[in-house]
Amino acid sequence: MQDDQGRIISAQELIDDENENILRPKQLTEYIGQEKIKNNLSIFMHSAKKRGECLDHVLLYGPPGLGKTTLSHIIANEMQAEIRMTSGPAIEKAGDLAAILSNLQTGDVLFIDEIHRLNHNVEEMLYPAMEDFGLDMVLGKGPSARTIRIPLKKFTLVGATTKAGMLGSPLRDRFGVICRLELYNPQELGQIVLRSAKILGIEIDADAGKEIASRSRGTPRIANRLLKRVRDFAQYENSDKITLKIAKKALTSLEIDELGLDNIDLNILRCMIEKFNGGPVGLDTLAAITGEDAITIEDVYEPYLLQLGFISRTPRGRVCTQLAYKHLGLGGDYIYNDMFKEEN
Repeated sequence: MQDDQGRIISAQELIDDENENILRPKQLTEYIGQEKIKNNLSIFMHSAKKRGECLDHVLLYGPPGLGKTTLSHIIANEMQAEIRMTSGPAIEKAGDLAAILSNLQTGDVLFIDEIHRLNHNVEEMLYPAMEDFGLDMVLGKGPSARTIRIPLKKFTLVGATTKAGMLGSPLRDRFGVICRLELYNPQELGQIVLRSAKILGIEIDADAGKEIASRSRGTPRIANRLLKRVRDFAQYENSDKITLKIAKKALTSLEIDELGLDNIDLNILRCMIEKFNGGPVGLDTLAAITGEDAITIEDVYEPYLLQLGFISRTPRGRVCTQLAYKHLGLGGDYIYNDMFKEEN
């Protein structure tokens, strides 16, 4: 995926998010949202501890910024285990993984972020490690080569990915617990904003918290980032509390509208409507007219517009829907209807 490091509403982790660890909940009872996942994990962990066993391997997948890393820490805390953290791109060779696995102690949690980016040879080494807690090593070369299995201490692998479809089925099938994280609703994000404000020592009105939540694109990471930026506006105005008025003023200055769209999102929609009558328009053409990279549009900007129902993909290209016209305050119903009559 291409990154969008310059956007305050990026779901990717930014430099400014480095101190977000203080905002991470430590226990499941503190974790807001994802109720089904919380309930299931609570049962699985309780039962595993009752049997005196490690928790089955866990796969967490979903859009960035929803709390996959936080859940991995919670699993380790609840299981009273140490957590070792790495990422798929960081494990370049099979020997790197062998070193990590051989140093794990009984019950440890190994967290691999972006697990879909593991090297194929490294991924194959994980199979016996996950299934039989063994490490297969090849000694020698040629006809004299032989394979030995080194026993490993039992551990729990927690894998996180934003692209579960890129995981090979042999790896995916070895996870006993698979959890799909969903985008948060405004009520849940409002609770997260109020909780984070309390931890950071920020006074905030409940209505201001709801306003920040409604513009956070269903993502806690974005909500916490916006809270910090709105705090800056409040301090600049010598206010000891974030009010609804300050929150609205700050978010307007940051060019984030009531649905969490920024100027890049709106520019894409306007280009489609004003230059192509709402579409259909090809991805490469859209990239050329907006000045954005085609892959960045497809991987970064388009998903949220699709979730809102503002654009749709057709065999002929991208098309703006009536919802997009309505959000931009444009009377484009007749264009939309005529275009679909032509396609049908």
